Amino acid sequence: MRKTRFIPALLSLAFAVLALPASAATFTGTVTNKTTSRPSSGDTVALVDVQAGMSDVATASTNSAGHYSIDGPGVGPYLIRVTHQGATYFIAAPQGGASGDVTVYDTAASVPGVGIDANMFLFEAGGSTLRVHERFLIHNTSLPPRAQFSDKTFEIALPPNAELDGASATRPGGLGTNTQLVPLSQPGHYAFNVPIQPDQGEKETLFEVDYHLPYSGRATFAPPLLMPADHLVVYVVSGMQFSNPEGASFQSTQEDPRVQTYVTRNAKPGQSIRFTISGEGQMPNTAPAGAMGQPSASDAPSSTAPGGGIGAPINTPDPLSRYKWWILSAFALILVTAATFFLRKRSADASLAAADSIDTPAAPIHAPSQRVAVLPSAPPARAAAASPLLNTIKDELFAIESDKLTGKISAAEYAEIKAGLETLLKRELQRRQ
Repeated sequence: MRKTRFIPALLSLAFAVLALPASAATFTGTVTNKTTSRPSSGDTVALVDVQAGMSDVATASTNSAGHYSIDGPGVGPYLIRVTHQGATYFIAAPQGGASGDVTVYDTAASVPGVGIDANMFLFEAGGSTLRVHERFLIHNTSLPPRAQFSDKTFEIALPPNAELDGASATRPGGLGTNTQLVPLSQPGHYAFNVPIQPDQGEKETLFEVDYHLPYSGRATFAPPLLMPADHLVVYVVSGMQFSNPEGASFQSTQEDPRVQTYVTRNAKPGQSIRFTISGEGQMPNTAPAGAMGQPSASDAPSSTAPGGGIGAPINTPDPLSRYKWWILSAFALILVTAATFFLRKRSADASLAAADSIDTPAAPIHAPSQRVAVLPSAPPARAAAASPLLNTIKDELFAIESDKLTGKISAAEYAEIKAGLETLLKRELQRRQ
Protein backbone atom coordinates (compact mmCIF):
# COMPACT_ATOMS: atom_id res chain seq x y z
CA MET A 1 0.00 0.00 0.00
CA ARG A 2 1.17 3.48 -0.78
CA LYS A 3 2.28 6.05 1.72
CA THR A 4 3.24 9.65 1.07
CA ARG A 5 4.72 12.40 3.20
CA PHE A 6 2.85 15.58 2.32
CA ILE A 7 3.20 17.61 5.50
CA PRO A 8 6.54 19.32 4.71
CA ALA A 9 5.18 20.71 1.44
CA LEU A 10 2.09 22.15 3.10
CA LEU A 11 4.04 23.59 6.01
CA SER A 12 6.40 25.24 3.53
CA LEU A 13 3.41 26.80 1.82
CA ALA A 14 2.08 27.96 5.18
CA PHE A 15 5.37 29.71 5.90
CA ALA A 16 5.32 31.24 2.42
CA VAL A 17 1.81 32.59 3.01
CA LEU A 18 2.86 34.06 6.36
CA ALA A 19 5.92 35.76 4.91
CA LEU A 20 4.92 39.24 3.80
CA PRO A 21 7.30 41.03 1.42
CA ALA A 22 8.46 44.27 3.04
CA SER A 23 9.32 46.02 -0.20
CA ALA A 24 9.02 45.72 -3.95
CA ALA A 25 10.42 42.47 -5.27
CA THR A 26 11.08 40.76 -8.57
CA PHE A 27 9.98 37.15 -8.95
CA THR A 28 11.58 34.94 -11.55
CA GLY A 29 11.31 31.32 -12.56
CA THR A 30 10.98 28.82 -15.37
CA VAL A 31 7.83 27.16 -16.64
CA THR A 32 8.31 23.60 -17.88
CA ASN A 33 5.83 21.64 -19.97
CA LYS A 34 5.95 18.16 -18.48
CA THR A 35 4.00 16.71 -21.41
CA THR A 36 6.78 17.57 -23.82
CA SER A 37 9.61 17.83 -21.25
CA ARG A 38 10.49 21.21 -22.79
CA PRO A 39 10.31 24.85 -21.64
CA SER A 40 6.82 26.30 -22.05
CA SER A 41 6.90 29.55 -24.00
CA GLY A 42 4.13 32.11 -24.39
CA ASP A 43 2.34 31.22 -21.17
CA THR A 44 0.74 34.02 -19.15
CA VAL A 45 2.18 34.49 -15.65
CA ALA A 46 0.32 36.55 -13.06
CA LEU A 47 1.27 37.74 -9.58
CA VAL A 48 -1.80 37.24 -7.39
CA ASP A 49 -2.29 39.26 -4.20
CA VAL A 50 -3.87 37.05 -1.52
CA GLN A 51 -4.95 40.04 0.58
CA ALA A 52 -6.53 41.95 -2.28
CA GLY A 53 -9.31 39.53 -3.19
CA MET A 54 -6.98 37.29 -5.18
CA SER A 55 -6.50 40.07 -7.73
CA ASP A 56 -3.72 40.19 -10.30
CA VAL A 57 -1.19 42.90 -9.46
CA ALA A 58 1.22 42.21 -12.32
CA THR A 59 1.47 39.97 -15.39
CA ALA A 60 4.18 38.70 -17.71
CA SER A 61 4.76 36.03 -20.35
CA THR A 62 7.31 33.26 -20.60
CA ASN A 63 9.99 33.59 -23.26
CA SER A 64 11.29 30.90 -25.60
CA ALA A 65 13.26 29.38 -22.72
CA GLY A 66 10.16 29.26 -20.51
CA HIS A 67 11.61 31.99 -18.29
CA TYR A 68 9.55 34.77 -16.70
CA SER A 69 10.28 37.84 -14.59
CA ILE A 70 7.55 39.74 -12.81
CA ASP A 71 7.68 42.74 -10.47
CA GLY A 72 5.39 43.18 -7.47
CA PRO A 73 4.79 46.07 -5.06
CA GLY A 74 5.63 45.79 -1.39
CA VAL A 75 2.41 44.11 -0.26
CA GLY A 76 1.38 40.52 -0.14
CA PRO A 77 1.36 37.63 0.35
CA TYR A 78 1.56 36.56 -3.28
CA LEU A 79 0.88 33.56 -5.43
CA ILE A 80 2.25 32.88 -8.90
CA ARG A 81 -0.39 31.75 -11.40
CA VAL A 82 0.59 30.33 -14.79
CA THR A 83 -2.03 29.81 -17.50
CA HIS A 84 -1.24 27.16 -20.12
CA GLN A 85 -3.77 26.16 -22.78
CA GLY A 86 -6.51 27.65 -20.61
CA ALA A 87 -5.63 25.67 -17.48
CA THR A 88 -4.14 27.41 -14.43
CA TYR A 89 -1.31 26.31 -12.14
CA PHE A 90 -0.28 27.91 -8.83
CA ILE A 91 2.68 28.10 -6.50
CA ALA A 92 3.42 30.34 -3.52
CA ALA A 93 5.56 33.25 -4.68
CA PRO A 94 9.18 32.40 -3.81
CA GLN A 95 10.92 34.36 -1.07
CA GLY A 96 14.53 35.40 -0.63
CA GLY A 97 15.35 35.37 -4.34
CA ALA A 98 14.49 31.70 -4.80
CA SER A 99 13.37 30.55 -8.25
CA GLY A 100 9.62 30.19 -8.76
CA ASP A 101 9.59 27.23 -11.14
CA VAL A 102 6.23 25.90 -12.31
CA THR A 103 5.24 22.68 -14.08
CA VAL A 104 2.38 22.70 -16.60
CA TYR A 105 0.79 20.10 -18.85
CA ASP A 106 -0.83 20.08 -22.28
CA THR A 107 -4.60 19.74 -22.01
CA ALA A 108 -7.34 17.76 -23.73
CA ALA A 109 -11.10 17.50 -23.17
CA SER A 110 -10.79 13.74 -22.65
CA VAL A 111 -7.57 12.10 -21.47
CA PRO A 112 -6.98 8.32 -21.37
CA GLY A 113 -5.99 7.29 -17.87
CA VAL A 114 -8.46 9.60 -16.09
CA GLY A 115 -11.01 7.83 -13.91
CA ILE A 116 -12.76 7.84 -10.55
CA ASP A 117 -10.78 6.04 -7.89
CA ALA A 118 -13.46 6.53 -5.24
CA ASN A 119 -16.89 8.18 -5.18
CA MET A 120 -17.73 8.79 -1.50
CA PHE A 121 -20.90 9.98 0.27
CA LEU A 122 -21.39 11.16 3.83
CA PHE A 123 -25.01 11.41 5.00
CA GLU A 124 -26.20 13.55 7.91
CA ALA A 125 -29.77 14.44 8.82
CA GLY A 126 -31.62 16.71 11.20
CA GLY A 127 -35.21 17.89 11.25
CA SER A 128 -36.53 17.96 7.69
CA THR A 129 -33.15 18.11 5.94
CA LEU A 130 -30.82 15.42 4.62
CA ARG A 131 -27.32 16.76 4.10
CA VAL A 132 -24.90 15.06 1.72
CA HIS A 133 -21.20 15.64 1.28
CA GLU A 134 -20.00 13.91 -1.87
CA ARG A 135 -16.35 13.43 -2.71
CA PHE A 136 -14.71 12.30 -5.96
CA LEU A 137 -11.13 11.06 -5.82
CA ILE A 138 -9.84 11.07 -9.39
CA HIS A 139 -6.68 9.51 -10.78
CA ASN A 140 -4.86 10.64 -13.90
CA THR A 141 -2.24 8.13 -15.04
CA SER A 142 -1.94 9.42 -18.60
CA LEU A 143 1.27 8.83 -20.56
CA PRO A 144 2.63 11.15 -21.71
CA PRO A 145 1.18 13.12 -18.79
CA ARG A 146 -1.63 15.48 -19.79
CA ALA A 147 -4.29 17.42 -17.91
CA GLN A 148 -7.97 16.92 -18.63
CA PHE A 149 -9.56 20.34 -19.08
CA SER A 150 -12.53 21.78 -20.99
CA ASP A 151 -15.66 23.86 -20.44
CA LYS A 152 -16.96 20.91 -18.41
CA THR A 153 -13.84 19.18 -17.17
CA PHE A 154 -15.63 16.93 -14.68
CA GLU A 155 -19.41 16.62 -14.75
CA ILE A 156 -21.49 15.69 -11.73
CA ALA A 157 -25.23 15.13 -11.26
CA LEU A 158 -27.14 15.93 -8.08
CA PRO A 159 -30.21 13.94 -7.05
CA PRO A 160 -33.65 15.39 -7.88
CA ASN A 161 -34.73 18.14 -5.44
CA ALA A 162 -31.16 18.62 -4.21
CA GLU A 163 -30.00 22.17 -3.51
CA LEU A 164 -26.32 22.96 -3.96
CA ASP A 165 -24.50 24.40 -0.91
CA GLY A 166 -20.87 24.60 -2.01
CA ALA A 167 -17.94 22.87 -3.67
CA SER A 168 -14.18 22.64 -3.44
CA ALA A 169 -11.27 21.20 -5.40
CA THR A 170 -7.85 19.91 -4.41
CA ARG A 171 -5.18 19.42 -7.04
CA PRO A 172 -2.48 16.76 -6.61
CA GLY A 173 -0.06 18.13 -4.04
CA GLY A 174 -2.14 21.29 -3.59
CA LEU A 175 -4.48 22.89 -1.07
CA GLY A 176 -8.22 22.40 -0.97
CA THR A 177 -9.88 25.50 -2.42
CA ASN A 178 -13.48 26.64 -2.58
CA THR A 179 -14.71 26.84 -6.16
CA GLN A 180 -17.86 27.59 -8.10
CA LEU A 181 -19.52 24.88 -10.15
CA VAL A 182 -20.64 25.63 -13.69
CA PRO A 183 -24.36 24.89 -14.21
CA LEU A 184 -25.03 22.74 -17.29
CA SER A 185 -28.12 22.61 -19.48
CA GLN A 186 -29.50 19.46 -17.86
CA PRO A 187 -31.17 20.17 -14.48
CA GLY A 188 -29.06 19.20 -11.51
CA HIS A 189 -25.91 18.81 -13.61
CA TYR A 190 -22.80 20.86 -12.91
CA ALA A 191 -19.16 20.86 -13.95
CA PHE A 192 -15.88 21.49 -12.19
CA ASN A 193 -13.69 23.51 -14.54
CA VAL A 194 -10.51 22.86 -12.57
CA PRO A 195 -7.94 20.86 -14.60
CA ILE A 196 -7.46 17.23 -13.62
CA GLN A 197 -3.69 17.14 -13.48
CA PRO A 198 -1.60 13.97 -13.66
CA ASP A 199 -1.12 12.24 -10.33
CA GLN A 200 1.91 13.17 -8.26
CA GLY A 201 2.92 9.85 -6.83
CA GLU A 202 -0.05 8.90 -4.66
CA LYS A 203 -1.53 12.39 -4.74
CA GLU A 204 -4.63 12.58 -6.89
CA THR A 205 -7.27 15.18 -7.71
CA LEU A 206 -10.12 15.62 -5.25
CA PHE A 207 -13.49 17.24 -6.02
CA GLU A 208 -16.05 17.79 -3.24
CA VAL A 209 -19.63 19.02 -3.30
CA ASP A 210 -22.20 19.72 -0.56
CA TYR A 211 -25.94 19.68 -1.06
CA HIS A 212 -29.13 19.07 0.89
CA LEU A 213 -32.54 17.52 0.22
CA PRO A 214 -35.98 17.49 1.90
CA TYR A 215 -36.18 14.67 4.45
CA SER A 216 -38.97 12.99 6.38
CA GLY A 217 -36.85 10.60 8.41
CA ARG A 218 -36.43 8.06 5.63
CA ALA A 219 -35.23 8.39 2.03
CA THR A 220 -34.20 6.18 -0.85
CA PHE A 221 -31.00 7.34 -2.50
CA ALA A 222 -29.91 6.35 -6.02
CA PRO A 223 -26.48 7.76 -6.90
CA PRO A 224 -26.57 9.16 -10.46
CA LEU A 225 -23.34 7.67 -11.81
CA LEU A 226 -21.85 9.43 -14.84
CA MET A 227 -18.48 7.63 -14.86
CA PRO A 228 -17.23 4.24 -13.66
CA ALA A 229 -15.94 4.32 -10.08
CA ASP A 230 -13.46 1.79 -8.74
CA HIS A 231 -15.00 2.20 -5.29
CA LEU A 232 -18.33 3.63 -4.18
CA VAL A 233 -18.33 4.36 -0.45
CA VAL A 234 -21.26 5.33 1.77
CA TYR A 235 -20.72 6.82 5.25
CA VAL A 236 -23.69 7.04 7.63
CA VAL A 237 -23.22 8.85 10.93
CA SER A 238 -24.23 7.40 14.28
CA GLY A 239 -27.98 7.57 14.78
CA MET A 240 -28.73 6.89 11.11
CA GLN A 241 -29.23 3.59 9.31
CA PHE A 242 -28.25 2.19 5.90
CA SER A 243 -30.57 -0.53 4.53
CA ASN A 244 -32.12 -2.24 1.51
CA PRO A 245 -29.18 -1.96 -0.91
CA GLU A 246 -30.13 -2.86 -4.50
CA GLY A 247 -28.06 -3.27 -7.64
CA ALA A 248 -24.72 -3.71 -5.85
CA SER A 249 -23.20 -5.76 -3.07
CA PHE A 250 -22.06 -3.50 -0.24
CA GLN A 251 -19.49 -4.66 2.31
CA SER A 252 -19.70 -3.02 5.74
CA THR A 253 -16.94 -2.12 8.17
CA GLN A 254 -17.22 -0.66 11.66
CA GLU A 255 -14.06 1.09 12.83
CA ASP A 256 -15.48 4.19 14.50
CA PRO A 257 -18.61 4.39 16.70
CA ARG A 258 -19.64 7.66 15.04
CA VAL A 259 -19.86 6.36 11.49
CA GLN A 260 -20.88 3.24 9.57
CA THR A 261 -19.05 2.51 6.32
CA TYR A 262 -20.35 0.58 3.32
CA VAL A 263 -18.30 -0.15 0.21
CA THR A 264 -19.01 -1.56 -3.23
CA ARG A 265 -16.61 -1.89 -6.14
CA ASN A 266 -16.66 -1.27 -9.86
CA ALA A 267 -19.79 0.88 -9.99
CA LYS A 268 -20.70 1.77 -13.56
CA PRO A 269 -22.96 4.29 -15.34
CA GLY A 270 -26.38 2.79 -15.96
CA GLN A 271 -26.05 0.48 -12.97
CA SER A 272 -29.17 0.88 -10.84
CA ILE A 273 -27.73 1.24 -7.35
CA ARG A 274 -30.21 2.14 -4.62
CA PHE A 275 -30.25 2.12 -0.84
CA THR A 276 -32.31 3.56 2.00
CA ILE A 277 -31.15 6.11 4.56
CA SER A 278 -33.18 6.60 7.75
CA GLY A 279 -32.88 8.20 11.19
CA GLU A 280 -31.09 11.37 12.24
CA GLY A 281 -27.54 12.24 13.23
CA GLN A 282 -24.57 14.42 12.42
CA MET A 283 -20.79 14.29 12.66
CA PRO A 284 -19.47 15.84 15.88
CA ASN A 285 -17.42 18.91 15.00
CA THR A 286 -16.52 20.21 18.43
CA ALA A 287 -14.17 17.45 19.61
CA PRO A 288 -10.49 18.37 19.47
CA ALA A 289 -8.62 16.94 16.53
CA GLY A 290 -7.14 13.60 17.39
CA ALA A 291 -9.94 12.65 19.75
CA MET A 292 -11.46 9.23 19.20
CA GLY A 293 -8.81 8.56 16.62
CA GLN A 294 -9.87 11.37 14.34
CA PRO A 295 -6.92 12.80 12.50
CA SER A 296 -7.90 16.30 11.61
CA ALA A 297 -8.69 18.58 8.76
CA SER A 298 -7.69 16.97 5.58
CA ASP A 299 -6.94 14.18 7.69
CA ALA A 300 -10.32 12.89 7.19
CA PRO A 301 -9.35 12.13 3.79
CA SER A 302 -5.99 11.86 5.21
CA SER A 303 -4.41 14.86 3.78
CA THR A 304 -5.38 17.98 2.36
CA ALA A 305 -6.92 15.88 -0.12
CA PRO A 306 -7.35 12.23 -0.90
CA GLY A 307 -8.98 9.65 1.10
CA GLY A 308 -8.32 7.64 4.15
CA GLY A 309 -8.39 3.95 4.18
CA ILE A 310 -11.41 1.82 4.77
CA GLY A 311 -9.77 -0.97 6.67
CA ALA A 312 -9.89 -4.53 5.48
CA PRO A 313 -13.36 -5.95 6.10
CA ILE A 314 -13.29 -7.25 2.55
CA ASN A 315 -11.25 -10.40 2.02
CA THR A 316 -8.87 -8.58 -0.26
CA PRO A 317 -6.22 -5.93 0.28
CA ASP A 318 -7.61 -2.74 1.80
CA PRO A 319 -8.90 -0.87 -1.27
CA LEU A 320 -8.42 2.67 0.05
CA SER A 321 -5.59 2.41 2.54
CA ARG A 322 -3.25 4.03 0.03
CA TYR A 323 -5.03 7.31 0.81
CA LYS A 324 -3.72 7.27 4.38
CA TRP A 325 -1.36 10.16 3.64
CA TRP A 326 -4.40 12.49 3.69
CA ILE A 327 -4.51 12.06 7.44
CA LEU A 328 -0.94 13.15 8.04
CA SER A 329 -1.20 16.29 5.94
CA ALA A 330 -4.33 17.49 7.73
CA PHE A 331 -2.38 19.37 10.39
CA ALA A 332 -0.67 21.49 7.78
CA LEU A 333 -3.93 22.32 6.01
CA ILE A 334 -5.48 23.59 9.25
CA LEU A 335 -2.48 25.84 9.85
CA VAL A 336 -2.56 27.24 6.32
CA THR A 337 -6.29 27.90 6.62
CA ALA A 338 -5.87 29.71 9.94
CA ALA A 339 -2.90 31.72 8.70
CA THR A 340 -4.78 32.83 5.60
CA PHE A 341 -7.74 33.84 7.77
CA PHE A 342 -5.55 36.28 9.68
CA LEU A 343 -3.89 37.69 6.59
CA ARG A 344 -6.88 38.25 4.35
CA LYS A 345 -8.98 41.40 4.71
CA ARG A 346 -11.64 40.46 2.24
CA SER A 347 -15.26 39.44 2.40
CA ALA A 348 -16.79 36.04 1.81
CA ASP A 349 -18.21 37.33 -1.48
CA ALA A 350 -14.74 38.24 -2.67
CA SER A 351 -13.50 34.75 -1.94
CA LEU A 352 -16.23 33.24 -4.12
CA ALA A 353 -15.40 35.66 -6.91
CA ALA A 354 -11.94 34.14 -7.06
CA ALA A 355 -13.52 30.79 -7.88
CA ASP A 356 -11.31 29.28 -10.53
CA SER A 357 -8.18 31.12 -9.57
CA ILE A 358 -6.96 29.70 -6.32
CA ASP A 359 -10.12 30.51 -4.41
CA THR A 360 -9.91 30.26 -0.63
CA PRO A 361 -8.47 27.31 1.25
CA ALA A 362 -11.24 24.83 1.96
CA ALA A 363 -12.33 24.55 5.56
CA PRO A 364 -10.66 21.91 7.75
CA ILE A 365 -12.34 18.53 7.78
CA HIS A 366 -12.79 16.53 10.98
CA ALA A 367 -12.69 12.86 10.10
CA PRO A 368 -14.11 10.08 12.22
CA SER A 369 -11.08 7.84 12.08
CA GLN A 370 -7.66 7.35 10.58
CA ARG A 371 -8.98 4.23 8.90
CA VAL A 372 -12.12 5.86 7.53
CA ALA A 373 -12.00 8.63 4.94
CA VAL A 374 -14.92 10.85 5.84
CA LEU A 375 -16.18 14.15 4.56
CA PRO A 376 -16.83 17.46 6.29
CA SER A 377 -20.06 17.88 8.18
CA ALA A 378 -20.57 21.32 6.67
CA PRO A 379 -19.95 22.93 3.27
CA PRO A 380 -16.58 24.65 2.90
CA ALA A 381 -18.10 28.12 2.78
CA ARG A 382 -20.23 27.51 5.85
CA ALA A 383 -17.30 26.23 7.91
CA ALA A 384 -14.91 28.96 6.89
CA ALA A 385 -14.99 30.71 10.26
CA ALA A 386 -11.58 29.54 11.42
CA SER A 387 -10.64 29.53 15.11
CA PRO A 388 -7.69 31.64 16.23
CA LEU A 389 -4.32 30.35 15.11
CA LEU A 390 -3.02 29.87 18.65
CA ASN A 391 -6.00 27.69 19.56
CA THR A 392 -5.53 25.68 16.39
CA ILE A 393 -1.86 25.07 17.15
CA LYS A 394 -2.71 24.13 20.73
CA ASP A 395 -5.32 21.63 19.59
CA GLU A 396 -2.95 20.10 17.07
CA LEU A 397 -0.16 19.75 19.62
CA PHE A 398 -2.63 17.93 21.85
CA ALA A 399 -3.77 15.77 18.96
CA ILE A 400 -0.32 14.56 17.96
CA GLU A 401 0.51 13.73 21.58
CA SER A 402 -2.62 11.60 21.67
CA ASP A 403 -1.85 10.00 18.31
CA LYS A 404 1.68 9.20 19.42
CA LEU A 405 0.47 7.52 22.62
CA THR A 406 -2.10 5.45 20.75
CA GLY A 407 0.36 4.49 18.02
CA LYS A 408 -1.49 6.27 15.23
CA ILE A 409 1.67 8.01 14.06
CA SER A 410 5.29 6.90 14.20
CA ALA A 411 7.99 8.59 16.27
CA ALA A 412 9.48 10.11 13.11
CA GLU A 413 6.11 11.49 11.99
CA TYR A 414 5.49 12.85 15.49
CA ALA A 415 8.83 14.69 15.54
CA GLU A 416 8.29 16.10 12.06
CA ILE A 417 4.79 17.41 12.77
CA LYS A 418 5.66 18.78 16.20
CA ALA A 419 8.67 20.69 14.86
CA GLY A 420 6.48 22.43 12.28
CA LEU A 421 3.80 23.29 14.82
CA GLU A 422 6.32 24.69 17.29
CA THR A 423 7.88 26.85 14.57
CA LEU A 424 4.50 28.35 13.70
CA LEU A 425 3.70 28.83 17.39
CA LYS A 426 6.91 30.81 17.96
CA ARG A 427 6.23 32.89 14.86
CA GLU A 428 2.71 33.77 15.98
CA LEU A 429 3.83 34.64 19.52
CA GLN A 430 6.53 36.92 18.14
CA ARG A 431 3.98 38.72 15.97
CA ARG A 432 1.73 39.31 18.99
CA GLN A 433 4.48 40.86 21.12
